[in-house]
Amino acid sequence: MMEEYLRAFHLFNEEEIALTSSIVTKTAIKKGDYFITEGNVCGKVAFVTSGTFRSFYRNENAEESTYCFTFPNNFLTAYSSLISQEPTKEYIQALSDAELLVIPKHEIDKQQLENPKWVQFLKIVAEQQYIQLEKRIFQLLNEKADTRYFNLITNHPEYVQQLPLQFVASYLGISQRHLSRLRKDLVLSDKCPTK
Repeated sequence: MMEEYLRAFHLFNEEEIALTSSIVTKTAIKKGDYFITEGNVCGKVAFVTSGTFRSFYRNENAEESTYCFTFPNNFLTAYSSLISQEPTKEYIQALSDAELLVIPKHEIDKQQLENPKWVQFLKIVAEQQYIQLEKRIFQLLNEKADTRYFNLITNHPEYVQQLPLQFVASYLGISQRHLSRLRKDLVLSDKCPTK
């Protein structure tokens, strides 16, 4: 899986891809467990081979706000903490049993020093993360909740059905009651991709 992901960038040759496979550690994580929690410094990046994760913050009243879901075939990390090496303010939790390919930060740093292609690869990944963040901000500021929900289930129908409704509602910035109405309206409109 990760090999195919790396090939898609057309940067690495097969020998370099094989080397990358040798620096990862396969890790299993149980549903409900955390990849990282607030107050810890992130020292690793993981490629999700199976399972779904949510990233969220807790405010001073312990209320949670989900800002991101990570699905298989994507990288997972607390990016700000990884870059700054300061304690993170986020939580990343497994919403299902999951399997990861974990790369320690020191290995990433080593690869960047030894192979300029890694610098280019990480630049592309960082740019993609920035674009996703910008899109997320745009959606929250400019799109109605029904549009945000439709986009979510259109892009990830096989996973969204498995997500707890309270997390989806939090991600959309609406109440569970509002989400239930949206789901009902979408089914009645006959546009639901999950039908």
